[in-house]
Amino acid sequence: MNRSRVAAFFTSLSFFVIASLAAGVVVGALAQEIHVPWLTGTLGVVENLGQVWLNALRMTVIPLVFSLLVTGIVSIADAAATGRIAVRSLTVFGVLLVGATVYAILAGLGLLALWPIDPEAGRALLAGIPADSVAAVGEAARTDGLRAFLASLAPSNLIKAAADDGVLAVVVFALAFGFAATRIKAELRRPLAGFFEAVAETMVVIVHWVLLAAPFGVFALALGVGLRAGLGVAGTLAHYVAIVCLSQIGLILIIYVVATVWGRISLGRFARAVAPAQVVAVSTQSSLASLPVMIERARDWLGVPQTSAGLVLPLAVAVFRITSPVANLAVCLYVAQLNGVELSVGALIAGGLTAVAVSIASVGLPGQVSFFASVGPICLAMGLPLGVLPLLLAVEVIPDIFRTVGNVTADLAATRIVAGEDGEDEAAEAA
Repeated sequence: MNRSRVAAFFTSLSFFVIASLAAGVVVGALAQEIHVPWLTGTLGVVENLGQVWLNALRMTVIPLVFSLLVTGIVSIADAAATGRIAVRSLTVFGVLLVGATVYAILAGLGLLALWPIDPEAGRALLAGIPADSVAAVGEAARTDGLRAFLASLAPSNLIKAAADDGVLAVVVFALAFGFAATRIKAELRRPLAGFFEAVAETMVVIVHWVLLAAPFGVFALALGVGLRAGLGVAGTLAHYVAIVCLSQIGLILIIYVVATVWGRISLGRFARAVAPAQVVAVSTQSSLASLPVMIERARDWLGVPQTSAGLVLPLAVAVFRITSPVANLAVCLYVAQLNGVELSVGALIAGGLTAVAVSIASVGLPGQVSFFASVGPICLAMGLPLGVLPLLLAVEVIPDIFRTVGNVTADLAATRIVAGEDGEDEAAEAA
C-alpha cells in the first residue's frame, strides 16, 4: 500500500512540478556561471513563455471565484434548510472560521517578525520574477487607512473593478448576489445556480488544461530565478515552507484546546479519537477519503450519535475548510514581506474577508487548482503581485499535508461541539 502511494507520487503532477522547479534553478544557475550570450538570450525567450503561462492562470481567477461563491452560498442555504442540526453546524463552522482568520493574521505577522525573510535572499528570488509581475502592487496595500478599503467594497463600476483586479469588490458583490439568489423562487434559483455551477466547472477545466503545462511554466519561471539568483533560492523556499507549516501547526494545537473547552471532552480522549483520521489524512491528503474513519471515531470515541455524525461530518467536508484562511494568509503575508510591502489595516481586513469567502468558494477543488483560486484573489485584494506564486505552488506538497490534517481535526472538533450543544437542547426540552 505504501509502495503504491510512493509510486503514485513519483508519477504525479506535483512531483514533476517540483522536479521542474529544481531543474529550472539549476539550469539557470549554470547559465549564469558560463556567461554564453546566445544561451542567455534563449533562456530569456523561455522566461517570457513562463509569463504567458502565469497570465493564463490569472485570467481564470475572477470568473472562477465569482461562480464558486454564488454556488457555495446557494448550497449552504439549501443545507441550512434541512434542519436544526445543519443550522447549528453552519453556525459553529462560521465561528471557528472567523476565529481561524484572526489567528492567521496574528500568527503570520508574528512568525515573520520573529523569523523574517533574509533581505538579500528575498531580493535574489524576486530578481528572477518578470518585472511586470513584481511591480504590480495595488491600492489596497498602499492605503493609509480604512477609507479606501471601505470605498472599494462598493465600486461604481464592478466591471472596471474586476478589470483592475479589485477582487474584494467582486467578492462582496458575489456574496450579495448569492444571498439574493436564495430569496427568489426555487424554480428560478435552480437554473441560476446551475448556470454558475457550469461556469465554475468550465473555469476548473481551463485551469486543469493550464496546469498540464505547469512543469514547463514553473521551469520557465525558475529558470529566471536560477539565472539571476543562483542556487541560494532554495533556502528562501525552505523558509517559506517552514512559515506556512508552523502557522498551521499552531492552528491544530488551538483546535485541540477549543475541542476540549467548547466540546467538553478531555484532551487525551479527543487526541486518541482524531489520531487514526489524521493518519489517513496524511497518507491521502484528502478530507473526503478520511470521512469514513471520522464518522467511526466520532461515534465510538467522541460520543456523537450516528445520525448526528452522519449529517455534520459530510456537511463539514463539503463546506468547512478551517486551514484555508490560515495557510492562504500565511502565503500572502510571506509574499508581502518578500516584496517589501507594508500592509495597512485596510489591506489586512480586505485579505481576511477575502480569505473567509474563498475558503467557502474553493471547497472541493483539487489542491493545485485550489491554491490559485484561493491565494490569487487574496493577494489581489491585498494589493500584492502574483508573480512568485507558481514557485510557491511547486513546494506546496508539504504544507498541503498540514492543511488536510488541520481540516480533519477541526471537522471532528466541530462535530463534538455540535453534538454537545444538541444534547443540551434535548435535555432542556425534556426538563
